[in-house]
Amino acid sequence: MSAFTQTLPIAVIGAGLAGLSCAQALLLAGHTVHVFDKSRGPSGRMSTRRAEDAAGPWQCDHGAQYFTVRDPQFRAEVARWQQAGVAAQWDARLASFDGKTWTAPHTPLERFVGTPRMTSPATWLAQVGERAHTQWQTTVRQLERHPDGWAITSAEQGLHPQRYSAVLLALPAPQGGPLLTDVAPAGAAVAGRARMRGSWAVMLRYGAPVALPWDGAFINAGPLRWVARDSSKPGRAGPETWLLHASAEWSDTHIEDSADSVIAALLAAFAALGGPAPLAATAHRWRYADTEPALTLGCWWDADARLGLCGDWLNGGKVEGAWLSGRALARQVAHVA
Repeated sequence: MSAFTQTLPIAVIGAGLAGLSCAQALLLAGHTVHVFDKSRGPSGRMSTRRAEDAAGPWQCDHGAQYFTVRDPQFRAEVARWQQAGVAAQWDARLASFDGKTWTAPHTPLERFVGTPRMTSPATWLAQVGERAHTQWQTTVRQLERHPDGWAITSAEQGLHPQRYSAVLLALPAPQGGPLLTDVAPAGAAVAGRARMRGSWAVMLRYGAPVALPWDGAFINAGPLRWVARDSSKPGRAGPETWLLHASAEWSDTHIEDSADSVIAALLAAFAALGGPAPLAATAHRWRYADTEPALTLGCWWDADARLGLCGDWLNGGKVEGAWLSGRALARQVAHVA
């Protein structure tokens, strides 16, 4: 592209943690950034359902349940989140069940959550990076390279008039790969190497605390893999809420099942663990919940085409991996911009 196009904005497609981390770093480096996301707000899989029904107003984290911290850069970022009041350590009582025996985790591990909900760190990042022009409910369908920069076509608006010096995809691999098939086959091939798995989540509401001796449990038998007293997380208010996550294997097998049948199956599995029937239950299907195995590239960047990929699936999975992947891609872009 010409030197003129270098002065154009950079497009970031996806406003989960990886995309917001990337956008924030580029803004701090002096770039103009436009962010697009198909949802109504930020956070991606760091998601919280908020609603009201017969049990009253409620909320429940139904995507990422917590995050851990190992990298010094991410630890410094989490400290900023804590200072801003959008994250806190979750001192949960944890257990593990193998189908026969209950045990407690042997190694203490710091676990953090967003406060007052899991979406809060992403919302804070979006506000901190408010200099980015953000378009919600915009589903990017096509990328085209023109002499005056990259063009974006969305399902909602058709061809956008703005041109971009670079396009960075912070999307699950099955969504990002097809956008690169015609314009960057090498990037599409990277995305094709990632096998993303689905996950069913069921959110439960109760009128009183549930009498179970743990706040979170890793279940290694049957359809469930994780059960949590969501209302035990710091900063939560409202009724007792629980979250049931099905295993990736069970979820992929039942990914097209009805919500009612999934709720029935997971409630039966929860009952076998001692869980009582809830006042109400809601299911959510994540088609792209995690990657097995996650890649370890960190990010992908084609300096000639000025196209990039970032996301947890490129960097070992998990929340920390997403944030670091976005930062890694921003460094690649800023180095050549």
